[in-house]
Amino acid sequence: MKQLWLLNQINSDLQRVEKELTKFVETDYPILQDSAVHLLSAGGKRLRPAFTLLAGKFYSYSMEKLMPVAMALELIHMSSLVHDDVVDASMTRRGRPTVKAKWGNIVSIETGDYLFAKSLVLISKIDHPEVARILAGISVEMCQGEIQQIKSSFDVEQNLKQYYYRIKRKTALLISACCKLGAIVSDAPRRQVWALGAYGHSLGMAFQIVDDVLDITAKPSEFGKPIGGDLRQGIMTLPMILALKLSTEPAQLKTLLGKMDKTDDEVSETIGLIKATGAIDQSMRLVDLYVKKAKKHLLDLPTIPTRKALEDLAEFIRVRKF
Repeated sequence: MKQLWLLNQINSDLQRVEKELTKFVETDYPILQDSAVHLLSAGGKRLRPAFTLLAGKFYSYSMEKLMPVAMALELIHMSSLVHDDVVDASMTRRGRPTVKAKWGNIVSIETGDYLFAKSLVLISKIDHPEVARILAGISVEMCQGEIQQIKSSFDVEQNLKQYYYRIKRKTALLISACCKLGAIVSDAPRRQVWALGAYGHSLGMAFQIVDDVLDITAKPSEFGKPIGGDLRQGIMTLPMILALKLSTEPAQLKTLLGKMDKTDDEVSETIGLIKATGAIDQSMRLVDLYVKKAKKHLLDLPTIPTRKALEDLAEFIRVRKF
């Protein structure tokens, strides 16, 4: 299933993006070189370049135009991951030690800054005025989302509006930008640029909700990192917010969620209480609504095989286990 959406349309071009990324982050400074390559070699889903290339497939597909956009978007994403691992004190990602685990916080922060700076180099060479404006705006909003998440840690009084605000800025806006910018540099009509951006936004919301569910329900071997990370960090996710609303005895759950230093037994107990409320199923129903909404936006696009690939990608986001 995880390769179904790729078909044969962009697989070779994604491999080109991967090779160019590896070459592009090369530097004469050994620690920076090793940490950047370590992050790249950990792999990942490379969803953001995939979205960018697939969006370009509908119109004037040109790897010369799409390559720097796809690379810049992935570098922005990767830089945010390195910084997240410092903030979250994460020691593993995708089943491998994080840059933080191998080199510490200072090298991690500088690696993230380096990757973001390299994305700026690429953006400066893209001959389209909207690209820099859109990416600058989204970078600001991503930072605002992260600050909001830090500020609201262990706040059990958060509501759904605050949650949606966070995940829109944390995840959905960048995925939306991938689809939108892939269309823009491929000379898509404005209506189709909007439709692809709206598709990406809905799918980004679904992606983050699934991520939040998996942090409670996944097998660590599949998820690539220990589950319960959000609980330990005090990040109030959709299953937690819904569980507090659905629980017949919310006081115990609220106490556990608000506790800063949870033992492993307390994390397990909290997960059990959340699951017992039916909050996981309700969260996944919201995922289904976002996926349905994303697919609806595809109806504005030309009926070509790429549209089916984007539909398959939406289904992959919904059922993924990692």
